Amino acid sequence: MSEATVERLALIGAGLIGSSIARAAREFGAAGACVIYDSAPDVRARVRALGIAEAVADNLAETVTAADLVIICTPVGACGDVAKRIAPHLKVGAIVSDVGSVKGAVVAQVARHLPSHVHFVPAHPIAGTEFSGPDAGFATLFCNRWCILTPPANVDEHAVQRLDAFWTRIGAKVERMSPAHHDKVLALTSHLPHLIAYNIVGTADDFGEQTRSEVIKFSASGFRDFTRIASSDPTMWRDIFLSNQEAVLEMLGRFNEDLSALQKMIRLGDGEGLFDFFTRTRAIRRSIIEQGQDTAAPDFGRRDA
Repeated sequence: MSEATVERLALIGAGLIGSSIARAAREFGAAGACVIYDSAPDVRARVRALGIAEAVADNLAETVTAADLVIICTPVGACGDVAKRIAPHLKVGAIVSDVGSVKGAVVAQVARHLPSHVHFVPAHPIAGTEFSGPDAGFATLFCNRWCILTPPANVDEHAVQRLDAFWTRIGAKVERMSPAHHDKVLALTSHLPHLIAYNIVGTADDFGEQTRSEVIKFSASGFRDFTRIASSDPTMWRDIFLSNQEAVLEMLGRFNEDLSALQKMIRLGDGEGLFDFFTRTRAIRRSIIEQGQDTAAPDFGRRDA
């Protein structure tokens, strides 16, 4: 196997993403050694039991000291505090990154705390499941999935290339864009769908007990997929919506306008309009499959829990 892309990798947060990075770094030889820290003692104990890293640290200073690459894998609302606490312990030339689904807010929270002798390269691997915790991770989570880097204009290009090489080694396809553009794109492709899923499942919960039990008992595939999305980590998604307010509200406004147009078609019996709309959206689904970002299997490749 070729030489590791980084000698010492430090991961802060051992949830789905952090534990998957640890497993992938070992599986694909991306790091010489990996040390993990999580603020929850029971999670640290579980990571030790799983043996997915060379070391499990009991504090942040121990985690990042001597690390070549530090990846913050916490909910986005905690990134600023983590950056402040690790700043005095980062070695010269270290690369600091994250995995947050929001980039503008993370840049604002993190950059101001980091010393000038490190390189801050924000990142967002667009991969995940509805499950959380260290047991949920797996080494191939990032294979054939996109990881978006949003490097500041003045960052060292060699540091960006090293992070690019790390994510490529563990299976991801890497793209670069500005934080603002990233947040607008993800507001539509990820944040809005999650908001809609939470709302639809919440609507079912608002029905009376008998109706609610029938909704659960007779759930068709569409509702089941919504419940899968809506079962994602509530802390993470609370922070995402609060951190990406402007872009999410913009996309929600556009969604409401399109929903009003659909309501009008249904009310007026506009079958041709509905057919044309559904044909157009079906083509988008086919494009996603052609891009290799999902499967055409009847169950979309997802196993029932």
